[in-house]
Amino acid sequence: MRAKSDVLDHAILGLLHRTPMHGYELRKQLNLVLGSFRALSYGSLYPALRSLAERGLIHGVDEDRLASRGGSRRARIVYQLTAAGKEHLVQVLGSVGPSAWDDEEFDVRFSLFGQTDAETRLRILEGRRMRLTERLDLVTQSVARAVERMDEYTAELQRHGLDIVEREVAWLDQLIDNERAARPVDPSGRRAATTTAAVAATVRAPEKE
Repeated sequence: MRAKSDVLDHAILGLLHRTPMHGYELRKQLNLVLGSFRALSYGSLYPALRSLAERGLIHGVDEDRLASRGGSRRARIVYQLTAAGKEHLVQVLGSVGPSAWDDEEFDVRFSLFGQTDAETRLRILEGRRMRLTERLDLVTQSVARAVERMDEYTAELQRHGLDIVEREVAWLDQLIDNERAARPVDPSGRRAATTTAAVAATVRAPEKE
């Protein structure tokens, strides 16, 4: 459960880094931008906001607003990052490891690429591509062994799943090419090399508890 809550925390911090928001706007942005959170409820959002506030990473400011002509007023809380929250977000955006390219976290990290340095972006893209390539190989082998025992609809579903992964790999290839093309050229005229071996080692490294 901690991993999923971390993903939501990172998404909230990244969005609040762009601009302060109240809960309704924050939920709307999460649902619009982050595919993993299209069904995000207030029951998930507000406990996350409360936890972030208790940890000193965000704070809420009451914003009074007229609710009717009668002059009654209601308070609306606008959330924004604290200095500690900004520092924590910098650490998150600079981190590279298996969780950064897992299914749960990758969409969030990708949505924050505008705030992420080029080297980290490239390593995350390469890690995601390596993870999907390994998955594609395993699923292809599994389907090849079991296809004769599948009915036509199950087999078609398996082919559809393979097609989705293949398309994402092709998309990642294009993104990686773009990132490499934008890398600075060293005095010898060569672009900085990518630490593919380091990424591979990180992909296979066990997750820390």
